[in-house]
Amino acid sequence: MSARLNCSSARGVARVLRSQSANPLSRATATLPQISISSTRHYAAAARAAPISLGKPELPENYVSPNKPPTARRPETRKSQMIRVYTALLRSTPLMLFFQHNNLTAVEWSAVRRELKRALSEVPAPIVGPDGSVPVDIAESIQIQVLRTKMFDVAFKVVEFFDAEEAAKQSNAYTHDLSKTAYEAVKAADTTNPNTAYAQISPLLEGPVAALTFPTVSPAHLAAALKVLSPSAPEFPAPTRRKNPGYYELAAQSGLQKLFLIGGRVEGKAFDYQGVRWVGGIDGGLEGLRSQLVYMLQSAGLGLTTALEGQSKGLWLALESRRTQLDEEQNPKKQEEGEAPPSS
Repeated sequence: MSARLNCSSARGVARVLRSQSANPLSRATATLPQISISSTRHYAAAARAAPISLGKPELPENYVSPNKPPTARRPETRKSQMIRVYTALLRSTPLMLFFQHNNLTAVEWSAVRRELKRALSEVPAPIVGPDGSVPVDIAESIQIQVLRTKMFDVAFKVVEFFDAEEAAKQSNAYTHDLSKTAYEAVKAADTTNPNTAYAQISPLLEGPVAALTFPTVSPAHLAAALKVLSPSAPEFPAPTRRKNPGYYELAAQSGLQKLFLIGGRVEGKAFDYQGVRWVGGIDGGLEGLRSQLVYMLQSAGLGLTTALEGQSKGLWLALESRRTQLDEEQNPKKQEEGEAPPSS
């Protein structure tokens, strides 16, 4: 027979059971300390364990991004980008004229560019391009722009004194225009050598300077530009008022009077004011220059041939005359018979 509880004990147990059934959260509350203790112990054990690697790749300390090589200047600055633009412009522009401009307003610049574009559009397009290729009209690619002379001077030094191909043969260093190799080459160069194009053009790059760039050497387009920007009769006369009345507007004339041609750069060589006008005065453009060169070579060859033939002809005539004289001295009778009068 099972043991019985007394009444007071039975009533106490029943009271506890009824309170737990009436409030179910108490049972969960009673078990919370054990859960928290076990959780604390679990995380403490995890903290003492070795760190888990997530598999993220780690780059070496000397890694260099191919899209952002090391430079001597900060590449994201505006000055660095302008140096890159100017170096590309110098390498891709065989003909460049430099003008000194004196505080032209936006309206004056607009009028000057309008008249320049109109004059260039009147130049007839070539019938055949170089080497028999399809002709290209370069009028739309001829532009005049204001230069930042300090940045242009640095870019000019890089183009003139830094050879990327030669530097690449000597070392594995980077050879772009903003690299330390280019910076050291420019720093070590003799910029005062009068035989370099930089030493000849750098005195012109003082103060406000604008550049007129041509994608190719075209004397016809150069002559058209000179007639507008720097006219001089009779070689490069300005357009007449009847032919082009817009050229004589106040804004255009005011802007043109503030532009002065100071020199140019043709195929990497420095040209002064007269040299630029000589290039623009070549009749027939490059084809005319080639024709003149061929004529000069032919004339020189013909003159040399004539001189050599003249000497040989003179010697032959002298020898032939001497031979005839000797024959006459040896046979005087034949001569007398030939000179005797006929018999009656």
